[in-house]
Amino acid sequence: MLLLDAFLNRTEDWQDPESARQEVLASLAEDRISRVNLDDSGLVLGWIAGISMYGGRVWELHPLVVSRSYRRRGIGRALVEDLERLVALRGALTLWAGSDDENGETTLGGADLYPDIPGAIRSIRNVGHHPYEFYLRLGFRIAGVLPDANGRGKPDIFLAKRVDDDRVRTDAHRRQPASDVK
Repeated sequence: MLLLDAFLNRTEDWQDPESARQEVLASLAEDRISRVNLDDSGLVLGWIAGISMYGGRVWELHPLVVSRSYRRRGIGRALVEDLERLVALRGALTLWAGSDDENGETTLGGADLYPDIPGAIRSIRNVGHHPYEFYLRLGFRIAGVLPDANGRGKPDIFLAKRVDDDRVRTDAHRRQPASDVK
């Protein structure tokens, strides 16, 4: 299972087939968006889901996962751009994602952030292949950090992006690689 494989031993979530299955089923709710990227044989290469918040003005990207053997091929980017387009068409202004640092992959991990949270955000560095830089390349900005969200020294990094811009809808509309799983 894609979700289980990608997050095994990286987070407390989705460490067994049943919890991963429940996450997939939850993504199929009427008020959510769930999209997959398939190869020609029907193999799932990537999956993204979105959750509406704030009356539909904000959507949470949760989760995004790409098969290990297909990473760095544009699949994650295509899935995010597709979700941006879909939420913008539903009237969203913002798409956000939380990207936990539970394994000390950034300079925020393992640190006491409370003395200077803004300073910690300004000086963040990637020291272990944390995905926050992927989101930055897609135009997201770090909007905040929740220190100790996953235990002492294990913050959640909040990234956000405006999606109501006409360029987002137009550019993403040209590329529709994902298919709706509903």
